[in-house]
Amino acid sequence: MIDQVPALIIIIPLFASLFLTLVGSLGHRFSYILLIAALAATFACSLLTLGLVVDDNQTIQYRMGDWPPPLGIELVIDHLSGVVLVLIAGCALLTAMYSLHPAKQDNPDRLNHYYALFILLVTGLLGMTASGDLFNLYVLLEISALSSYGLLARGRGPAYFATFKYLIVGTIGACFYLLGVGYLYIMTGSLNMVDLTALLSQPELQESVSVRIGFTLIILGIWIKMALFPLHAWMPNAYSKAGTTTACLIAPLMTKVSVYIMLRIMFTVFSVDYIFNSIAWSHLVIYLASAAAVVGMIAALAQSDLRKMLTYIIVAEIGYMTGGAWVANASGFIGATYHILADGLMTLCLFMAVGAVIYRTGDASKTAMRNLFQKMPVTAVVLVIGAASIIGIPPTCGFFSKWYLIQGAAQAEAWVFVAALLIASLVAAIMFFRLLEIAFFGDLDATDEHEGSQHGHGHHGPAVAREEAPLSMLIPMVITAVAVIVLGVYTKEVVNYFIIWSVPVGL
Repeated sequence: MIDQVPALIIIIPLFASLFLTLVGSLGHRFSYILLIAALAATFACSLLTLGLVVDDNQTIQYRMGDWPPPLGIELVIDHLSGVVLVLIAGCALLTAMYSLHPAKQDNPDRLNHYYALFILLVTGLLGMTASGDLFNLYVLLEISALSSYGLLARGRGPAYFATFKYLIVGTIGACFYLLGVGYLYIMTGSLNMVDLTALLSQPELQESVSVRIGFTLIILGIWIKMALFPLHAWMPNAYSKAGTTTACLIAPLMTKVSVYIMLRIMFTVFSVDYIFNSIAWSHLVIYLASAAAVVGMIAALAQSDLRKMLTYIIVAEIGYMTGGAWVANASGFIGATYHILADGLMTLCLFMAVGAVIYRTGDASKTAMRNLFQKMPVTAVVLVIGAASIIGIPPTCGFFSKWYLIQGAAQAEAWVFVAALLIASLVAAIMFFRLLEIAFFGDLDATDEHEGSQHGHGHHGPAVAREEAPLSMLIPMVITAVAVIVLGVYTKEVVNYFIIWSVPVGL
């Protein structure tokens, strides 16, 4: 039975999505319980698989249908993909727990169909992470994309229009990726990643223009999917108009899995020598990543809508991870891969906290933050922890990922990237300190006489009624906030047990 656990990571959520579609007549509560049970089982299987990888200290290669690669489809789970699978399953489970009230509020009808799309998206993300086949990865990429379109279109206001733009841009990105895979297949006759690694090491293919075109198209497609600046324009509107639960699922995971795929293409399918010598794009990409970090944070600072502010923070975070991957040394790679985990947790932490504020107030603007520490103290503390991690304050995980990224950039003498990381952190500090000032003291610039604005709010204003979020939202929020700190405290163990084994030879 234990030998089948890697396949269960994909099979359990896939079949759960089918059952959720069929059991709508049994009621919302049953759909919710089925969703939680399926994701809990998936999370357990992910943990067990990661444990097997660590105990045996080797990669798990699971043949679907027992067809041998390169003809058959293969799941490949190593230290890095194993920990990313745990991240996906864990974030999805926490979001599902959190969804009891906000999902019902955002989807008053056909909630079971919403949950079916929810877990189908998770299936696609898990499959993309575990897949050892480039075309199978494309199929799972489209499964996750189609699911995300359906989820985002059910959002608030003009969500359908923002989703339509996302659909067009996402389809273009998928086409680039598929065309690139086609070029590699024409030149090698294989789609299996391990097989391609050996084939592409041949000198004649190292110099092939077709292989170079294939790599370029694949990377461009992935950059569109992960919203790397300046290909990010689709993301802020799509994510900020999404329903609360949808935003909590998609924002922490979609772009991080795309970054993971970029790393796999760069260092598993191709090689360090090919990426940094034959292609030699590193200087250009580092400039793009630096621009993403600075522009993303400055754009976030300018927003009055809380969720749009968070989506621009994601743009900056993508710049961090991309720059770390392209500085061409082990510290940068460790920083980029560790930041996948860190950013997944701290983004989830912030989106959950903001979602709770929106759930209670019905307002997504910064004015909803007034007196948050008095009205929703637990939510406010969760927000503080997420903000501290984004800024890079120890012992949160955001500090340690930035430490590795800055160390890698300094070793590569990529001083532009170092400056971008420091400037982005400073802008993030200004942005969150202002937000927390409103949350603790009230809006000091307001002029509402009834709220005592002439003397400020908070301690000088009238008593504020406490309206904390429901317990079903608070518990996963607190767990996520604790995870942000625990991951930071155990950074050394995470790096030594999981990430260091994935550092490519030659970095």
